[in-house]
Amino acid sequence: MTQEPRRERRTATARELADRFGVSERTVQRMIAEERTAYEGRSRQRRNQIVELHRQGRKGYEIARELNVSTGLVSTRLKEARSAGVDLTRYATAGETHEQGQT
Repeated sequence: MTQEPRRERRTATARELADRFGVSERTVQRMIAEERTAYEGRSRQRRNQIVELHRQGRKGYEIARELNVSTGLVSTRLKEARSAGVDLTRYATAGETHEQGQT
């Protein structure tokens, strides 16, 4: 039984690597593409992190900066979570709790 090679995420584009090694972009994609299950797992983990940071009261741009993603991606993932019925209620922190009936 042969073992699948361990594939690392590439740090250069397929076009750059194809030019460097004199092969087609498709060859590069086929040879060193990240496994779909690995990508989906990483994506799911990032989505969960976005939702959790949002629940903690972080703003979209803060979440984006911390996870090194775009603010558009944060917005899209939160919109998808809302559509899927995920509870995005923010946690109350000690300074945010308000007593009922006190002014």
